[in-house]
Amino acid sequence: MAKPLLHLMQLVSPALPVGAYAYSQGLEYAVERAWVRDMNGAVDWIGEVLSHSVGGLDLPVMLRLLAAWRRGDVLAVQHWNDTLQAARESRELLLEDVQMGEALLRLLVSLELPAALQWPKGDAISFATGFAMAAQYFDINDDDVLYGFAWSWLENQTAAAIKLVPLGQTDGQRLLMALMPCLEKTVADAFKRNDDDIGAGLPGLAMASMQHETQYSRLFRS
Repeated sequence: MAKPLLHLMQLVSPALPVGAYAYSQGLEYAVERAWVRDMNGAVDWIGEVLSHSVGGLDLPVMLRLLAAWRRGDVLAVQHWNDTLQAARESRELLLEDVQMGEALLRLLVSLELPAALQWPKGDAISFATGFAMAAQYFDINDDDVLYGFAWSWLENQTAAAIKLVPLGQTDGQRLLMALMPCLEKTVADAFKRNDDDIGAGLPGLAMASMQHETQYSRLFRS
């Protein structure tokens, strides 16, 4: 088997066939309503979602999923998978999560990962659940898994901002650099969260995502 770092790069690559590029997570509506108008607005919006949604929910749950996969604790995996789906604040966010999760599961089944082959047919799988499944199989350490998952999310949001705000390619790189400290803090904070502190509550994100479901003109999937 190749080095864990190479498999992490595979999982976070834009070439991973899960369709992450097709979603804006409410950013498209935020731009439509002029909540996000420029580079600074994009940094603020994406940084808040990274800190309080990805960092408050996905990353700490990812740590628990990694531990559960490592122990072979199927009940714990199912519990945290259900937690992720129950915590999605709009139909759009839930569909994004399970559609990407199911695409990743199909890939992992094709690659013959044992846990993927054993996943119950018909059970919705969250993207983070499948990501943790693969990361555990490839023996990627927890710190790198969280950095990779968060970086992949940030890169996709930056690509969306480049199209929507719009930003130039250089501004896209400035946006990534501006949010690197936020990403580092978000990952560090995820390790400190207790079970009772896990969750996401961003009313603006929830409203933007719900409004995006019926937005008249869209580039991104709902």
